[in-house]
Amino acid sequence: MTSEHPFTQYVRILGKGPNLSRALTSEETEDAVKLIMDGTVEPVQLGAFLCLLRVKTESPEEVAGFVRGIRAGLTLPQDRPAVDLDWASWAGKARQLPWFLLSALMLAGSGVKVFMHGSEGHTEGRLYTSEALAALGVPVAKSLDEAVVHLRARNFAYVTLPAISPRLQEIMDLRHVLGVRSPIHTVGRKLNPFDAPAQLLSVTHPPYLPVHQEAARLVGQPHMAIFKGDGGEAERRPQKPCQVWTLHDGVTGTEDWPALLPEARQAKDEVLDLSRLGAVWRGEEDDDYARATVTGTAAIALKLMGRAATIGEAQTQADSLWENRTREALPGAA
Repeated sequence: MTSEHPFTQYVRILGKGPNLSRALTSEETEDAVKLIMDGTVEPVQLGAFLCLLRVKTESPEEVAGFVRGIRAGLTLPQDRPAVDLDWASWAGKARQLPWFLLSALMLAGSGVKVFMHGSEGHTEGRLYTSEALAALGVPVAKSLDEAVVHLRARNFAYVTLPAISPRLQEIMDLRHVLGVRSPIHTVGRKLNPFDAPAQLLSVTHPPYLPVHQEAARLVGQPHMAIFKGDGGEAERRPQKPCQVWTLHDGVTGTEDWPALLPEARQAKDEVLDLSRLGAVWRGEEDDDYARATVTGTAAIALKLMGRAATIGEAQTQADSLWENRTREALPGAA
């Protein structure tokens, strides 16, 4: 008699039908993900598992289990600096330039160590972070070891998913076979591989806000802020109020950030001209929307890290960083 594959139980739990199936516990998900990361799961099992999770939507317990299971299999540099802020960039931009990159680099220039990571190429017609950084002259780390070098030299590092885990990239690529996004797109942004005490996230779909908030609490993330950003990136839309879901030392909450500009729908850029990023930084081009986006996004990060006590203080501090930036040299540029 053929023995049952150890992964079968997890597919069964999710797929027994509308009356008998249930969500996985955090511990069950962690065990299942460890098997996936080890490569011991059959392809048909992995496809079924991912699709079943996608159909029902991941629970906070499942997201937390995913994060723990993935982290357990990561190989990380031993001698790495303490990172202040983990910044997920997993969406790409389609309507506006990625002004949030100037926010992150501005913070890096003020002494904040920012580790940014993302997945690219998963959606056609989007501009991803690697391309934008290249236009700014900021190198992209090809490995976590190289990210450590960049953090020490420039207080900023960006890596794409293959540099964190080739196995996770393989699973992400199954989207083109399965036709739907996998849970990796949800949980990958939460990995925080360098254990930064503050984590900045964004979502495209608001129902995921409480899922990420509770999952962060379950994995013991000290501080986290998440909001619905422009195009799914952690970039504030300055013409709209912004509700930020927070976690601080196990306590969850929300913050209501006011609009920074008169409410109006920002027109889609017909061409995402990357040269404008540097032009705005150097002061060669004055753009109210860009400036408010950069400072407004940085303000959320400053309050998240405890460097400002109030929303108003955070915005004032971000405005000061922008006004006093070194225009001739972009922080992080090689």
